Amino acid sequence: MTELPDNFSPWEHLQSTYMLEYNKRVDKFFSDVQGNGDLSNVRASLKLACRLVDGDNQATWALRTSLFLDVIGYSRKNLAIVYGSKFDTAPPVAGHPQLFLVFSQDAAATPNEESPIEHEKSVRLMRFSCTGGDDDGSTKPAITKTNMTEIANEVKALFLSSSRGITYTCGNKSASYTDPENGFARGNYLLVNSRTDATEIYEKICNAIDVPFKTEKLIVNDPDKPSTTTATAGKITILGKQVQNRRYRPVAALRFRSAYISLGNLVPPVFLIDTTMRNKGLVSYP
Repeated sequence: MTELPDNFSPWEHLQSTYMLEYNKRVDKFFSDVQGNGDLSNVRASLKLACRLVDGDNQATWALRTSLFLDVIGYSRKNLAIVYGSKFDTAPPVAGHPQLFLVFSQDAAATPNEESPIEHEKSVRLMRFSCTGGDDDGSTKPAITKTNMTEIANEVKALFLSSSRGITYTCGNKSASYTDPENGFARGNYLLVNSRTDATEIYEKICNAIDVPFKTEKLIVNDPDKPSTTTATAGKITILGKQVQNRRYRPVAALRFRSAYISLGNLVPPVFLIDTTMRNKGLVSYP
């Protein structure tokens, strides 16, 4: 065992090792950005803000690492709870790629006491398989990057307007579109405030994956219980402390944020487009 030198500083050693390993991961995540980043575009600016440099004080160090690990979300990278299939058991359409579309409430429209509302809608790409016929017994061809890029361009054209994600209004009505042969399995639904919003979103999804939209397959259920707001939901007392009660299917405008394709929970998702700039998509934004 080699003796440590007399002037060895555990703190300096830890700091330099952490900086080296951390910056490796930042560089890999922003591999599309040349150098250490600059102010030429959003991703270059993010890389510049995330990388640790000699001379950073403790506050700057904490902000840089929190931006990368927590805000951008690198520490949650590849966790199934974020990107994987939400199904507890494999549905009959397992083996086909799954397209996810993510919508969320604008921060400016979110009540101070609440987190932004987030909804995610998915559909199976039944024309393709994840691995190819020889591997899973499917007669469908394996999806390629070219196929995914074509879908990405369709999503960009359909779900972006004036360089921003389109919006729809969510509410207390559940809209289900059932068409298993074209990837819309039974049991999943979209919360909307009107049938018009449901028709628009499902029609756009069908157009993006090049399958026909059929009005008769859309069912909208209108429950007796109305939507509640932060104010009408009120507060409840838990362990002697008042906390905000959960809202019931609140009415809010949700904006399209991103789209990605899952090829199974052992493979990282492929982002088609991401308006938040947290992930590099196959097509550029805006």
